[in-house]
Amino acid sequence: MTLRADPEARGIKTLDKDLRRISLMEQALVFTSRPLVGSGVALAFLVLVGLVAAIFMGAAPGTLVVVAAAVIGGYMALNIGANDVANNMGPAVGSKAVTLVGALAIAAICETAGALLAGGDVVRTVSRGIIAPEAVAAPQHFIWAMMAALLAGAMWINLATWVGAPVSTTHSIVGGVMGAGIAAVGFSAVNWPTMGTIAASWVISPVLGGATAALFLAVINHRIIYRDDKIAAARVWVPILIGVMGGVFATYMALKGISRIVSFSLGQSLLIGLLVSVPLALLMRPVIRRQSEGLENRNKSLKTLFAIPLVFSAALLSFAHGANDVANAVGPLAAIVHAVQEGGAAEAVAIPLWVMIIGALGLSFGLVLFGPKLINIVGSEITRLNAMRAYCVALAAAVVVIVASWLGLPVSSTHIAIGGIFGVGFYREWYHERVLKESRDLSALPVEERTRRKVVRRAHLLTILAAWVVTVPAAATLSAGLFLLLVAVTGSA
Repeated sequence: MTLRADPEARGIKTLDKDLRRISLMEQALVFTSRPLVGSGVALAFLVLVGLVAAIFMGAAPGTLVVVAAAVIGGYMALNIGANDVANNMGPAVGSKAVTLVGALAIAAICETAGALLAGGDVVRTVSRGIIAPEAVAAPQHFIWAMMAALLAGAMWINLATWVGAPVSTTHSIVGGVMGAGIAAVGFSAVNWPTMGTIAASWVISPVLGGATAALFLAVINHRIIYRDDKIAAARVWVPILIGVMGGVFATYMALKGISRIVSFSLGQSLLIGLLVSVPLALLMRPVIRRQSEGLENRNKSLKTLFAIPLVFSAALLSFAHGANDVANAVGPLAAIVHAVQEGGAAEAVAIPLWVMIIGALGLSFGLVLFGPKLINIVGSEITRLNAMRAYCVALAAAVVVIVASWLGLPVSSTHIAIGGIFGVGFYREWYHERVLKESRDLSALPVEERTRRKVVRRAHLLTILAAWVVTVPAAATLSAGLFLLLVAVTGSA
């Protein structure tokens, strides 16, 4: 006798197949639409920026120009948040001291606070000495030059973020202004000695950052990691290192981060750092002793002792970054607003509060929407970071900025941080091969496998170095082309 299949069972089986298809379609839709969410939110932000600019300018002459410049400034701020902030939070995320979501939240709050509370209130409108102020005398040409520089810098940073290369936003703006200035009045308008010092920073910044971070890692290796009793050594040295970190960041904040609220000299800043460092080290001794109780005598246990200081340092670096680099996004915008309202360029102009808010929110939106890619590259794909190595990178970044400010050396915070990451990576290669005498003979392996097994990923090194070298000329070329296009379209030659 032939058994007939139950119609109800066939129906349920068909329903299950349809539900699985629908589920797969939903997953594919979410996967393909996810990138569009960030772009959609960014577009909504730029529309809001344009509306805010229109409200504040009202029916004044040149309102449309300011609205366009504000949208471009917001676009620049988004790109700075996506690219530059990764240098501060990447090591903390890569070392697993904080999750990606936690890092985004901390950085967004600190970047915004730094920009609004301590952001620079004065900006050299003519690229801070890159172009002579008298060179761009025509107000309309000055406006188009600033707009071209802002758009070129933003487009270049956007491209660098897309390819996964952390670049200097300051150098992008400098290149943009230089290119527009050359297109407007010729090569004679450029302050070439200043450009020479900027070019020197391509070497000075990463070398100082890498050497300083490697030095800190050498101290930690010698005094803590390669000691027989790691926990006992950590109880002595970790409070000292935390005190040094606190003192360095207190000095950094006094010197660079809160200049809008109150200004300190270098000597006063160093004294503030000392007054913070010693009490903090003494205060942390019982805390570290309690944290270290019951920990096993191995390196994994040491990571827990460095986690909180690392997160704290990343937050402070984000605050300082918001205070200092927000001007890269809103400085040219403020110059355009001033030129439209006053009828020409000036040596220095105040940044209006609404312009500063655009820059602060743009940094945060750019970080949250597009920052994870660069954070992952900086934190985990250049070299493997743990809490101790990441601590060395963060501390090195602050120390080098302070020393460079004191000596008057042109440095880039981006180059210092990335140089610090490469520094700890190359130091580890050297230490394991030369000091510990570990056998790492990879000659029998294929080239691709030998490269993969290196502590530092060489592919990222070449990509980042190329992006650094190309930043100023690429932004300058793009800006010059945009300036000539604006002049041709508007007929203001």
